[in-house]
Amino acid sequence: MVYAQQQAITVKGVVCKRGNTERLAQAVVTDLKTRVVMMSDELGGFSIKTAVGDTLLFSKNGFADQKQVVAGPEDIFIYMQPVIELNQVNIKDKSTQQELNDVTNIYRSKGLYFDGKPSVWDVLNSPLTGLYEMFGKDAKNERHFAQFAKAETEQTEVNRRYNKKLVKQVTALPDTDVVKFMQQYSPSVEDIRTWNDYELITHIKKYLEYYNAHKNDMPMEKLY
Repeated sequence: MVYAQQQAITVKGVVCKRGNTERLAQAVVTDLKTRVVMMSDELGGFSIKTAVGDTLLFSKNGFADQKQVVAGPEDIFIYMQPVIELNQVNIKDKSTQQELNDVTNIYRSKGLYFDGKPSVWDVLNSPLTGLYEMFGKDAKNERHFAQFAKAETEQTEVNRRYNKKLVKQVTALPDTDVVKFMQQYSPSVEDIRTWNDYELITHIKKYLEYYNAHKNDMPMEKLY
């Protein structure tokens, strides 16, 4: 029957914060029927291939999910309601960074100012400090901590965009598989800094095909 076929259309729109005209970037737009996923751009705009009768799900960290049934090709405006969790996440991120800074300051109070790597000029002009930095026990610990702090800071930066909610939205995997997938195919901090939202979603979709085909063959240490 003719009515059994739904004609594909492209729907455009804008995602805004409820209560004002602030536009929301990086809101994930998902067609719950076809699992097509897009993201709103820096001005809150989006464009997605869908069909009349399909339901679009709008989600973004710190905002309540919003659903919209597609009635036609007309542009739509979506208003998302903020929730308290957004501020809680921000506070946690600041707290983690502050803790790293506090430990760094402890090392600084012991006279370590070069991240354990003094220049030749510093050693010549202040030989005692230079030798302490290169050979002192605290200097060794400080170098290890500096490496740890750098890794933690970069991982936090990755997690802001490459998170469980986004990966589950794109892949529709169960929670246990989402964790395995994220650990196996996490982008680097350099990727996150250079990729736009479309490139990040493309990365997830690319490795989803490989994951589904080979997850049962992967060694356990690669999955966990």
